[in-house]
Amino acid sequence: MGVLAHLYRGEVYRSTIWRTRLDTSTNWSVVTLGVALSITYSSPQASPLPLVLVGILIVFFLMLEARRYRYFNVWRARCRWLELHFIAPILKEGDLHLEEHWQDRLADDYMRPSYHVSMWTAVGRRIRRNYFWILLIQTIAYLGKLAVHPTPLTSAGQFLDRAAIGPLPGWLVLLMGAVYCASFGVIAVMSGRRDRRRAQKRRDPLGMG
Repeated sequence: MGVLAHLYRGEVYRSTIWRTRLDTSTNWSVVTLGVALSITYSSPQASPLPLVLVGILIVFFLMLEARRYRYFNVWRARCRWLELHFIAPILKEGDLHLEEHWQDRLADDYMRPSYHVSMWTAVGRRIRRNYFWILLIQTIAYLGKLAVHPTPLTSAGQFLDRAAIGPLPGWLVLLMGAVYCASFGVIAVMSGRRDRRRAQKRRDPLGMG
């Protein structure tokens, strides 16, 4: 009993540490986007290019956060498993129900540790939780910059001219931006559907993963 209590405390500590790391990578994305906004809107003549380039950093931070989320999910799942099968039965019935062999699954997870979610599932979850809003702000800010600076738009052709980056025509830049946004959306939607299917098939609705 004492060993399991210390084990639970250790798993809570590890999940807390990795949860803090998730917040850190999100903060980096917000800060870099804020810097890009400050540069882009510093003057009417400033280029919207920083808002495009910051997308590369946002993708990098998203992938880093998804990787951290996979680690966090391991510790979170173990904590939830102990709460569900150890702490709650002790408090409610005074019986651990070892005949259900829940302890075997926990032991297997320690002997052969593995991620409980795929990388794409983790990416989709982080998009739905945080990065959708970051992407929304980035997109609105970029389109707003093209629409109002250096002067308000007067024609669609002018909008395409302002979107051009060096040798890349405006229509191509906007198309790449649309693919960028659509990719975020597709990953988020597909991951959400997969999560719902997993939840429906799971025997223990509050179990690992």
